[in-house]
Amino acid sequence: MRNPLAEHVVEIKPSGIRKFFDIVSEMKDAISLGVGEPDFDTPWHIRDEGIYSLEKGRTFYTSNSGLKELRMEICNYLKRRIGVSYHFNDEVIITVGGSEGIDIALRAMLNPGEEVLIPQPSYVSYEPCTILAGGKPVIINLNAENEFRLTAQELRNAITDKTKILILPFPNNPTGAIMEKGDLEAIAEVIREKDIFVISDEIYSELSYKGDHVSIVSLPGMQERTILINGFSKAYAMTGWRLGYACGPKEIIAQMTKIHQFAIMCAPTTSQYAAVEALRNGDADVEMMRDAYNQRRRFLMNAFQEMGLECFEPFGAFYVFPCIKEFGLTSEEFATRFLNEEKVAVVPGTAFGDCGEGFLRISYAYSIENLKVALERLNRFIERLRAENK
Repeated sequence: MRNPLAEHVVEIKPSGIRKFFDIVSEMKDAISLGVGEPDFDTPWHIRDEGIYSLEKGRTFYTSNSGLKELRMEICNYLKRRIGVSYHFNDEVIITVGGSEGIDIALRAMLNPGEEVLIPQPSYVSYEPCTILAGGKPVIINLNAENEFRLTAQELRNAITDKTKILILPFPNNPTGAIMEKGDLEAIAEVIREKDIFVISDEIYSELSYKGDHVSIVSLPGMQERTILINGFSKAYAMTGWRLGYACGPKEIIAQMTKIHQFAIMCAPTTSQYAAVEALRNGDADVEMMRDAYNQRRRFLMNAFQEMGLECFEPFGAFYVFPCIKEFGLTSEEFATRFLNEEKVAVVPGTAFGDCGEGFLRISYAYSIENLKVALERLNRFIERLRAENK
């Protein structure tokens, strides 16, 4: 019998995130600090709108691009939040989460063998999606010394004649790093000079703790060469609703819509009606959740300082990325022992790229009570490791 599998798919490694949570789900009294999912319920008025849409029998397909009403609200939201105007009719598409937006953008833009620059550590799907789209991933290893920001020189060094797209993953998962306006201006200068395109994944844009988020789309000459990816999962605690969106030049959005049309048809209708309510009346919810995350972020950073655990201060998303190199263990070894000995699950930094070695991703999308218990266990664990290393 001939091999039924595609070799390029078989060669893709499974996500390194899930391994520990399959174990922790069956471990009594275990705490997981690894899943990137808000611990808040979707705000009631948003859920209520979804329920109302079902009661009214709004259970049919929407247009391929998504509800007109939702696309218009997204344009209004982006105008007031980042100062950029999009036309709802041909520059916006509603997707099944931000992840689908990334996937279909790459498939719409890449010819076989064209290169995609992927700063790492970063979200696990960029590299496999590039491969599945026929492109070649080129990794840019970011440094803790730069707070895991992408520098213009690092970008310039990675560009070749085959470079087509830069993925810009900020605020960043897993590091919590952000890019400020000055950082982005330097990056934008290189992008315009080298005539490449950007996929800017801004799913954590509302979770920024150092002033308002700045989008590269808002800089001169960048809107016409950028696909902006965002969604509702993180800011509005709507992970299970599976809803995102992409905005960009109409000629690119048209091809993305064609792929979406054949592969997906449309995003979930109920979710789209709920998302209209989120954009219209959800600002106070976002602010409340952001304040809670910021409190937890400060709590963790203070606890790490008291433990003597090195960690640069993250100003975005809901992750910290502490350094564990002093203990002489790989990230995988540390995370495995921590889970087995103290029943706390964290994610090895290597799940997000080889340059994540020596770091851990810890999510603070959990209650202060759970974080306190987990930190007590972490402190006990690293004290034991330090005693072993004496």
